Amino acid sequence: MAERPPSDIARDTLKQLAVRRLPPTPENYQALYDEIAGGHTPVPFPEGPLRHILRVIPGQTPAQKRLLGQFEAAVAQRDWSALQNVLVGYAKLGLHTTDTTATTESTSTTAGAVVLPDELAEQIARMVEYTMPALDSDDARVHLLGTQLVQFLRQPSPPASTLQMLLSNFSYRLSFATEDQSAIRGMLLELLHMVFENIAALSTDDRWLHGQAEALMAATSRPLSLRHLDDVRRRLKDVIFKQTEAKGRLVEAQEQMKEMLTAFITRLSSMTQASGTYQERMERCATQIGKATTLNEITPVLQEVMGATRAMALDSSMAHGELTDLRERTEEKQAEMVRLQQELDRVSAQARHDPLTGSLNRKGLDEVLEREIARARRTETPLCVALLDVDNFKQVNDRMGHEAGDAALVHLANVVRDVMRPQDMLARYGGEEFILVLPDTPLDVGVQAMQRLQRELTKRFFLQGNEKLLITFSAGLAQVATDENSTDTIRRADQGMYLAKRNGKNRVVAV
Repeated sequence: MAERPPSDIARDTLKQLAVRRLPPTPENYQALYDEIAGGHTPVPFPEGPLRHILRVIPGQTPAQKRLLGQFEAAVAQRDWSALQNVLVGYAKLGLHTTDTTATTESTSTTAGAVVLPDELAEQIARMVEYTMPALDSDDARVHLLGTQLVQFLRQPSPPASTLQMLLSNFSYRLSFATEDQSAIRGMLLELLHMVFENIAALSTDDRWLHGQAEALMAATSRPLSLRHLDDVRRRLKDVIFKQTEAKGRLVEAQEQMKEMLTAFITRLSSMTQASGTYQERMERCATQIGKATTLNEITPVLQEVMGATRAMALDSSMAHGELTDLRERTEEKQAEMVRLQQELDRVSAQARHDPLTGSLNRKGLDEVLEREIARARRTETPLCVALLDVDNFKQVNDRMGHEAGDAALVHLANVVRDVMRPQDMLARYGGEEFILVLPDTPLDVGVQAMQRLQRELTKRFFLQGNEKLLITFSAGLAQVATDENSTDTIRRADQGMYLAKRNGKNRVVAV
């Protein structure tokens, strides 16, 4: 029997769909087509989805790389049988990694098998456990692999070959999880920065809020760390508390001012009305006097004039007293509003940062030193404090003016922020003196860091107009001792700075 052309089979299939009153779905069409054709239509090979799977399956170990190559060849040849063998091979690898007990037993029976020391296995297990809380809880696969790895490592004498495979699978999934976490942190930082930018844009008339928003924007522009986040939290908390309190008093004073102005306007209105009534009475009395022909007709009119005048005088006297009182209260409230606005302006400067250089002020320095000294003693790590004093600063002020002196201090602070580490914190101690807090830094390393900063300053001249000026500093450096407080450390650093000045300036002396 000659094979029927596909067009005839398709036409009969459509007829049967109508005759049997079947919905024209792809499944019904396929079933009738196969029935009429007397065979089965082969299922299309899903090359696209399989190649997508090919891009994400692991290929780290030699066994995985071999199976990955076989997988790619099977997809290219559209070979279902070869593909099935590859999937079975991956399944055996999975059974091999999850059935850790059987693996351990089989490995232990193999002569010369390499096993991990228990102490090293426990350290790796703790490292994996410490990593897990930082990962996205929605990624169940990486948590499962991490749990399996920890369980395997805490078995007696875990074989190194199995550990290599488990670590490879875990690190492969961990790479995706860390990329997601990095993207999330970056997005959150960007959103936070946008919020502060919006606050600054909406607060052009409030100088105190505008200044704090700019400071918060600067704090969130650098890489995230616990120190920086703690700094932002402390600053924002302080700003919210102080400025909310001051702003509330300012709003209250403004409301009282509005009430007094309302009373003032009301009183003026009543005075105008009373004056109009008095004018009308005077005009009526004048008309009656003009018509009078006898003294008896004039007498009652004069009495009315005298009574109205007496009432007008009394009302004017009362109004004058009220208006005088309102004026005094208005002046008091105006002075209070000016004082509150000045207090709001001071809040920004009194938070934790120096308004000129952007470095910490004395209050911010005290908090940082308290926190870092506690951390250094808890973690048993060294902490150094350096006191810097700009050399010949008085000459700069005298020759170029105080504005140039301020610009020179800003220049120094900017160079310090560019050269030093993100965890190193700069504070303006007073005038031309600065303090640098250097966490996790022993004394010799601190001296090298300060000398590196001095060399960098010689490369970056301070420009004032067309004149280049070399800014240098003398510094004393002290490492916080176990039994001393921040005041004692700063006093020792100050002694070192004094010795640096005496020995020729532009030097670092460790004490």
